[in-house]
Amino acid sequence: MLPLTPEDLSAIGLSMKVALTATAVSLPLGFTVAWLMVFKIFRGKVLLEVLVNLPLTLPPVVIGYFLLLLLGRNGWVGKLLQEIGLPVIFTWKAAVIASAFVGFPLLVRSIRLGMEAIDFRLIEASRSLGASWHDTLITIILPLSMRGIFAGSSLMFARSLGEFGATIIVAGNIPGITQTIPLAIYDYASSPSSTAMALSLCIISIIISVAVLSLHELITGKLDRRNSL
Repeated sequence: MLPLTPEDLSAIGLSMKVALTATAVSLPLGFTVAWLMVFKIFRGKVLLEVLVNLPLTLPPVVIGYFLLLLLGRNGWVGKLLQEIGLPVIFTWKAAVIASAFVGFPLLVRSIRLGMEAIDFRLIEASRSLGASWHDTLITIILPLSMRGIFAGSSLMFARSLGEFGATIIVAGNIPGITQTIPLAIYDYASSPSSTAMALSLCIISIIISVAVLSLHELITGKLDRRNSL
Protein backbone atom coordinates (compact mmCIF):
# COMPACT_ATOMS: atom_id res chain seq x y z
CA MET A 1 0.00 0.00 0.00
CA LEU A 2 1.46 3.34 -1.03
CA PRO A 3 1.84 5.82 1.85
CA LEU A 4 -0.38 8.74 0.84
CA THR A 5 -1.49 11.65 3.00
CA PRO A 6 -4.74 13.60 2.52
CA GLU A 7 -2.62 16.35 0.92
CA ASP A 8 -1.23 13.81 -1.54
CA LEU A 9 -4.72 12.64 -2.48
CA SER A 10 -5.72 16.27 -2.95
CA ALA A 11 -2.69 16.83 -5.21
CA ILE A 12 -3.61 13.77 -7.30
CA GLY A 13 -7.22 14.89 -7.65
CA LEU A 14 -6.18 18.44 -8.53
CA SER A 15 -3.70 17.20 -11.15
CA MET A 16 -6.44 15.17 -12.84
CA LYS A 17 -8.82 18.13 -12.66
CA VAL A 18 -6.28 20.56 -14.12
CA ALA A 19 -5.21 18.19 -16.90
CA LEU A 20 -8.78 17.35 -17.92
CA THR A 21 -9.89 21.00 -17.86
CA ALA A 22 -6.85 22.24 -19.78
CA THR A 23 -7.37 19.59 -22.45
CA ALA A 24 -11.12 20.19 -22.76
CA VAL A 25 -10.73 23.97 -22.93
CA SER A 26 -7.91 23.81 -25.49
CA LEU A 27 -9.49 21.22 -27.80
CA PRO A 28 -11.89 23.50 -29.75
CA LEU A 29 -9.20 26.15 -30.29
CA GLY A 30 -6.60 23.51 -31.14
CA PHE A 31 -8.89 21.96 -33.76
CA THR A 32 -9.60 25.38 -35.26
CA VAL A 33 -5.92 26.34 -35.44
CA ALA A 34 -4.98 22.99 -37.01
CA TRP A 35 -7.78 23.38 -39.57
CA LEU A 36 -6.53 26.85 -40.51
CA MET A 37 -2.99 25.59 -40.93
CA VAL A 38 -3.98 22.66 -43.14
CA PHE A 39 -6.86 23.95 -45.25
CA LYS A 40 -6.42 27.72 -45.45
CA ILE A 41 -3.90 29.94 -47.18
CA PHE A 42 -3.52 33.40 -45.68
CA ARG A 43 -0.93 36.03 -44.93
CA GLY A 44 0.69 35.53 -41.57
CA LYS A 45 0.37 31.74 -41.64
CA VAL A 46 4.07 31.31 -40.88
CA LEU A 47 3.74 33.68 -37.94
CA LEU A 48 0.82 31.65 -36.61
CA GLU A 49 2.86 28.45 -36.85
CA VAL A 50 5.75 30.10 -35.00
CA LEU A 51 3.49 31.35 -32.21
CA VAL A 52 1.78 27.97 -31.81
CA ASN A 53 5.09 26.10 -31.57
CA LEU A 54 6.88 28.71 -29.47
CA PRO A 55 6.00 27.10 -26.10
CA LEU A 56 7.91 23.98 -27.22
CA THR A 57 11.16 25.96 -27.30
CA LEU A 58 10.64 28.33 -24.38
CA PRO A 59 11.44 27.27 -20.81
CA PRO A 60 8.15 26.76 -18.92
CA VAL A 61 9.32 29.28 -16.31
CA VAL A 62 9.45 31.96 -19.04
CA ILE A 63 5.88 31.13 -20.05
CA GLY A 64 4.83 31.28 -16.41
CA TYR A 65 6.47 34.66 -15.91
CA PHE A 66 4.75 36.20 -18.93
CA LEU A 67 1.43 34.77 -17.77
CA LEU A 68 2.09 36.30 -14.36
CA LEU A 69 2.65 39.71 -15.97
CA LEU A 70 -0.51 39.31 -18.03
CA LEU A 71 -2.83 37.87 -15.38
CA GLY A 72 -1.43 39.56 -12.27
CA ARG A 73 -3.07 42.48 -10.55
CA ASN A 74 -1.11 44.95 -12.65
CA GLY A 75 -1.64 43.09 -15.92
CA TRP A 76 -4.35 44.33 -18.26
CA VAL A 77 -6.15 40.96 -18.27
CA GLY A 78 -5.65 40.59 -14.52
CA LYS A 79 -7.23 44.00 -13.88
CA LEU A 80 -10.29 43.05 -15.92
CA LEU A 81 -10.63 39.77 -14.04
CA GLN A 82 -10.33 41.58 -10.71
CA GLU A 83 -13.07 44.00 -11.71
CA ILE A 84 -15.51 41.17 -12.44
CA GLY A 85 -14.53 39.31 -9.27
CA LEU A 86 -12.71 36.46 -10.98
CA PRO A 87 -9.13 36.34 -9.67
CA VAL A 88 -6.91 33.79 -11.40
CA ILE A 89 -3.38 34.10 -10.00
CA PHE A 90 -2.60 31.54 -7.27
CA THR A 91 -5.76 29.54 -7.96
CA TRP A 92 -6.25 26.20 -9.72
CA LYS A 93 -7.49 28.15 -12.75
CA ALA A 94 -3.98 29.57 -13.16
CA ALA A 95 -2.63 26.02 -13.23
CA VAL A 96 -5.13 25.21 -16.01
CA ILE A 97 -4.00 28.21 -18.07
CA ALA A 98 -0.32 27.33 -17.59
CA SER A 99 -0.91 23.71 -18.60
CA ALA A 100 -2.96 24.80 -21.61
CA PHE A 101 -0.19 27.07 -22.89
CA VAL A 102 2.54 24.47 -22.44
CA GLY A 103 0.59 21.56 -23.94
CA PHE A 104 -1.18 23.41 -26.75
CA PRO A 105 1.54 22.83 -29.42
CA LEU A 106 1.36 19.05 -28.88
CA LEU A 107 -2.41 19.13 -29.32
CA VAL A 108 -2.30 21.20 -32.51
CA ARG A 109 0.53 19.19 -34.05
CA SER A 110 -1.25 15.86 -33.57
CA ILE A 111 -4.56 17.15 -34.94
CA ARG A 112 -2.74 18.74 -37.85
CA LEU A 113 -1.03 15.45 -38.73
CA GLY A 114 -4.40 13.74 -38.62
CA MET A 115 -5.91 16.30 -40.98
CA GLU A 116 -2.97 16.14 -43.39
CA ALA A 117 -3.50 12.37 -43.69
CA ILE A 118 -7.04 12.90 -45.05
CA ASP A 119 -7.48 12.13 -48.74
CA PHE A 120 -8.21 15.57 -50.16
CA ARG A 121 -10.20 13.99 -52.98
CA LEU A 122 -12.91 13.19 -50.44
CA ILE A 123 -13.14 16.86 -49.53
CA GLU A 124 -13.21 17.90 -53.18
CA ALA A 125 -15.95 15.35 -53.91
CA SER A 126 -17.99 16.65 -50.99
CA ARG A 127 -17.72 20.25 -52.16
CA SER A 128 -18.45 19.30 -55.78
CA LEU A 129 -21.69 17.66 -54.62
CA GLY A 130 -22.81 20.95 -53.13
CA ALA A 131 -21.83 20.52 -49.48
CA SER A 132 -21.04 23.74 -47.64
CA TRP A 133 -17.70 24.15 -45.88
CA HIS A 134 -19.19 23.45 -42.46
CA ASP A 135 -20.99 20.33 -43.75
CA THR A 136 -17.67 19.09 -45.12
CA LEU A 137 -16.01 19.95 -41.82
CA ILE A 138 -18.53 17.98 -39.77
CA THR A 139 -19.04 14.97 -42.06
CA ILE A 140 -15.56 14.53 -43.58
CA ILE A 141 -12.80 16.38 -41.77
CA LEU A 142 -13.92 15.86 -38.17
CA PRO A 143 -14.52 12.07 -38.35
CA LEU A 144 -11.29 11.44 -40.27
CA SER A 145 -9.32 13.58 -37.82
CA MET A 146 -10.41 11.59 -34.77
CA ARG A 147 -7.14 9.68 -34.52
CA GLY A 148 -5.21 12.94 -34.38
CA ILE A 149 -7.68 14.44 -31.93
CA PHE A 150 -7.33 11.50 -29.53
CA ALA A 151 -3.55 11.49 -29.93
CA GLY A 152 -3.29 15.21 -29.26
CA SER A 153 -5.66 15.06 -26.31
CA SER A 154 -3.73 12.19 -24.76
CA LEU A 155 -0.39 13.93 -25.20
CA MET A 156 -1.70 17.20 -23.82
CA PHE A 157 -3.32 15.47 -20.84
CA ALA A 158 -0.09 13.65 -20.03
CA ARG A 159 1.94 16.85 -20.47
CA SER A 160 -0.45 18.75 -18.20
CA LEU A 161 -0.02 16.13 -15.49
CA GLY A 162 3.72 16.80 -15.49
CA GLU A 163 3.64 20.58 -15.80
CA PHE A 164 5.79 22.26 -13.15
CA GLY A 165 7.69 25.38 -14.22
CA ALA A 166 4.86 27.60 -15.47
CA THR A 167 2.44 26.32 -12.82
CA ILE A 168 4.60 27.18 -9.83
CA ILE A 169 5.02 30.75 -11.13
CA VAL A 170 1.34 31.60 -11.72
CA ALA A 171 -0.42 29.22 -9.30
CA GLY A 172 2.11 28.80 -6.52
CA ASN A 173 2.51 25.68 -4.43
CA ILE A 174 -0.34 25.82 -1.94
CA PRO A 175 -1.27 22.40 -0.48
CA GLY A 176 -4.92 21.59 -1.04
CA ILE A 177 -5.44 24.58 -3.35
CA THR A 178 -2.88 24.68 -6.16
CA GLN A 179 -0.44 21.89 -5.31
CA THR A 180 -0.36 19.29 -8.09
CA ILE A 181 1.61 16.03 -8.18
CA PRO A 182 4.86 17.57 -9.53
CA LEU A 183 4.72 20.37 -6.95
CA ALA A 184 4.12 17.89 -4.13
CA ILE A 185 7.06 15.77 -5.31
CA TYR A 186 9.18 18.93 -5.36
CA ASP A 187 8.28 19.58 -1.73
CA TYR A 188 9.10 16.02 -0.70
CA ALA A 189 12.38 16.03 -2.66
CA SER A 190 13.67 18.89 -0.53
CA SER A 191 13.43 16.72 2.59
CA PRO A 192 15.63 13.58 2.87
CA SER A 193 13.10 12.01 5.27
CA SER A 194 10.29 12.17 2.70
CA THR A 195 11.81 9.91 0.05
CA ALA A 196 9.08 7.28 0.42
CA MET A 197 6.33 9.88 -0.03
CA ALA A 198 8.01 11.29 -3.13
CA LEU A 199 8.40 7.81 -4.61
CA SER A 200 4.73 7.06 -3.93
CA LEU A 201 3.63 10.10 -5.93
CA CYS A 202 6.11 9.25 -8.69
CA ILE A 203 4.58 5.78 -8.96
CA ILE A 204 1.06 7.23 -9.01
CA SER A 205 2.10 9.64 -11.77
CA ILE A 206 3.58 6.78 -13.82
CA ILE A 207 0.45 4.67 -13.37
CA ILE A 208 -1.82 7.50 -14.54
CA SER A 209 0.38 8.25 -17.55
CA VAL A 210 0.57 4.59 -18.57
CA ALA A 211 -3.22 4.30 -18.24
CA VAL A 212 -3.78 7.38 -20.41
CA LEU A 213 -1.35 6.23 -23.10
CA SER A 214 -2.79 2.70 -23.05
CA LEU A 215 -6.29 4.11 -23.51
CA HIS A 216 -4.98 6.21 -26.38
CA GLU A 217 -3.49 3.15 -28.11
CA LEU A 218 -6.71 1.20 -27.59
CA ILE A 219 -8.95 3.90 -29.04
CA THR A 220 -6.68 4.75 -31.97
CA GLY A 221 -6.29 1.04 -32.75
CA LYS A 222 -10.06 0.68 -32.97
CA LEU A 223 -10.27 3.76 -35.18
CA ASP A 224 -7.58 2.39 -37.50
CA ARG A 225 -9.39 -0.92 -37.83
CA ARG A 226 -12.69 0.83 -38.52
CA ASN A 227 -11.14 3.10 -41.17
CA SER A 228 -9.49 0.13 -42.87
CA LEU A 229 -12.81 -1.66 -43.38
